Amino acid sequence: MFQFEWLWAWAFLPLPLLVYFLLPQVERQEAALKVPFFSQVRNLQHQATGTPAQQHKISAGWLALIWVLLVAASARPQWVGEPVTLPATGRDLLLAVDISGSMKTPDMVVQDKQIARILVVKYVVNEFIERRESDRLGLILFGSQAYLQAPLTFDRKTVSTLLDEAQLGFAGEQTAIGDAVGLAIKRLRERPASQRVLILLTDGANTAGEVAPRQAADLAKQAGIKIYTVGVGADQMEQRMGLFGGFSRTVNPSSDLDEDTLRYMAETTGGLYFRARNPQELQAIYEELDKLEPIEQDGEILRPISALFMWPLLAAILLSAVYAVWRLYALGTRFTSGTSGSLEGTR
Repeated sequence: MFQFEWLWAWAFLPLPLLVYFLLPQVERQEAALKVPFFSQVRNLQHQATGTPAQQHKISAGWLALIWVLLVAASARPQWVGEPVTLPATGRDLLLAVDISGSMKTPDMVVQDKQIARILVVKYVVNEFIERRESDRLGLILFGSQAYLQAPLTFDRKTVSTLLDEAQLGFAGEQTAIGDAVGLAIKRLRERPASQRVLILLTDGANTAGEVAPRQAADLAKQAGIKIYTVGVGADQMEQRMGLFGGFSRTVNPSSDLDEDTLRYMAETTGGLYFRARNPQELQAIYEELDKLEPIEQDGEILRPISALFMWPLLAAILLSAVYAVWRLYALGTRFTSGTSGSLEGTR
């Protein structure tokens, strides 16, 4: 829908007419110049620029159009789009994802193929991110160190992209769970108390960092942050042995997973601990998290507005430039014609 934001600006439209009729005219005194063959000069001038009456009409029409465009720009024309429902502010939800070296373990079975844990985690977590329409999401990646990869934002696409681009080992080969929680506390403690949520996913135990996970959980409890922990990794997998893989053995790839600590962190802060041994369980966990931390459904209705004032303003500037060139051309023609007539008269 097209509209003018400042409709009252159109009240200035008759201003030039009021100035013209109400203010007294200025008397112009010009020196008379007798030019021989004046009729010839006048004919040349009229041929080049038109009669004075024609010039006056052109100037008046041109200036009137420029003034209308300026008033239109001052009235702030704009296009108001269809109503759009913006999601209401839900929770401030940080995702902490382990990208240590052990996340490359190929113990996740998809269509009878073993693939690395991190690939399944990226796929499932990205689906979870896509569903969190009303939450501010942030991303923490941790290995030997913890890094805030994406601050809290409504831009879910960017968070997903940053997760997809995460490479194993970039943060180190070890696992600093406590530091990841400490970084989350720093980012969430200033947020509203009812909206502070951390979802931490790891496949191991704390082997690096400055803060112990249990100590970090106690600090998170004091800050009012709820932590959901997810332990990922299969309980068993077939490992090929021998020079040509002639025989295999069954191993537990999740033997280093510290479930007791993860469970303590969740229970201390009012969250839950989940165990994901395969892609199906991991998918179910994040669907359950959607239920435990529901999304706000009622949103604010807004109408997007696009400003259009620059177009009449640009048109007025261009017309003013053309008008100025035309006036300079008319004056130049008049001067040339007058000079020619004077020279002719002196012969």
